[in-house]
Amino acid sequence: MYIDRKKTKKIKIGDIAIGGNSPIAIQSMCNTDTRDAEKTIEQIRELEKEGCEIIRVAVLDMEAAEKIKEIKKNINIPLVADIHFDYKLALKSIENGIDKLRINPGNIGSKDRIKAVVDAAAKRNIPIRIGVNSGSLEKEILEKYGKVVPEGLVESALKHVHILEEFNYKNIVISIKSSSVPFSLKAYEILSDKTEYPLHVGITESGTVYSGTIKSAAGIGAILSKGIGDTIRVSLTGNPVEEVKAAKEILKSLEIRNFGVQFISCPTCGRTEIDLISIAEKIEEKCRNINKNIKVAVMGCAVNGPGEAREADIGIAGGKGYGLIFKKGEIVKKVSENSLIDEFMNELNKL
Repeated sequence: MYIDRKKTKKIKIGDIAIGGNSPIAIQSMCNTDTRDAEKTIEQIRELEKEGCEIIRVAVLDMEAAEKIKEIKKNINIPLVADIHFDYKLALKSIENGIDKLRINPGNIGSKDRIKAVVDAAAKRNIPIRIGVNSGSLEKEILEKYGKVVPEGLVESALKHVHILEEFNYKNIVISIKSSSVPFSLKAYEILSDKTEYPLHVGITESGTVYSGTIKSAAGIGAILSKGIGDTIRVSLTGNPVEEVKAAKEILKSLEIRNFGVQFISCPTCGRTEIDLISIAEKIEEKCRNINKNIKVAVMGCAVNGPGEAREADIGIAGGKGYGLIFKKGEIVKKVSENSLIDEFMNELNKL
């Protein structure tokens, strides 16, 4: 492990711990209508299967808040209610078994209303995540700095934190999000120096599955590489299952968590004499659900084969119509291109 994580306060979201020495947790958010409990449950189960560890749903009205009870009974991971403006939705969500709230205390009304939510959350040991976005800064903070700046985002978040602390409530998670990678990195660096509360990290409104994954990998990866972050969400315009896939790959790439096979392959060049692109895609797909902490390499030639990829537990070096299967840099078998994938998987399954 080359990344020295900052140790933050440890809290529990349902049966998942974040902060302290806990693993960085993967979150996502449903894009279903929460009032349609059946579709929401179906999507959450798909996310669970992919490896999502905490799931958030939008609670837009009282009908959605009432559905929390049914959804909660039919899923296996902690459920977070995303609420704006109406404190009664927070109270109803708590009553119906929510595991965590995502609110901004400043936009749910008077201190009496905030206290009512805090008291209900404290009674059931439910954390509150304060989420502040660059697009929704308070007028007075914008006037102070003249524009949206990382320092203003941090000031806004800590202002909301202090509102909760006034009621002696400290079961808090903080997120400060922007669609700008450099902005987000600076903001999280400032915030991390000013608080011990666990931080949820993400690049908001990052884009579609392709562009958003790249942007999120750059942003979330940069923040995590500084040792900052206790939970992450990759925010994509698309199926949220893709968010979880991307999050796992970010954590794997930074060697923060292991999620089975770590797959590497060469980019191909004029030396390649087999259909390496097709072979690599098929092997990667076959490895996706193998729960073994191993490194697999698919390389195009002898140059990038057993020598350069000798740290791999198992790999392929392509030749002209054949492939060499190697383990820890040692060649164990030479097979034809037609049978290479099957032979490779047989050897992998022996590990």
